[in-house]
Amino acid sequence: QVQLVESGGGLVQPGGSLRLSCAASGRIVAINTMGWYRQAPGKQRETVAVLTIGGSTNYAGSVKGRFTISRDSAKNTVYLQMNNLKPEDTAVYYCNFLSGFEFWGQGTQVTVSS
Repeated sequence: QVQLVESGGGLVQPGGSLRLSCAASGRIVAINTMGWYRQAPGKQRETVAVLTIGGSTNYAGSVKGRFTISRDSAKNTVYLQMNNLKPEDTAVYYCNFLSGFEFWGQGTQVTVSS
């Protein structure tokens, strides 16, 4: 059974950076999109960034210019580089792979606080 394993979360000061990684434990055939989502306490899960297999990207307005999504197709891994982090970026971040099936990571906590 394929699992998505996330890493890279943690505590960072405002203005700092983190890089999240999400790797599939097995091979997923015909991935259409890879994405990152987040959920803050008391809020609904929201889309942060999505990368299509064709290379197109979409970002939430609140992270555009600060976050960058990328992938290593050979490793079935997606990354989220987060720069100039703000307290409002604090959330649990989830990765998602969409092929003929949908796969979710377990979530990694990102806390931005001084």
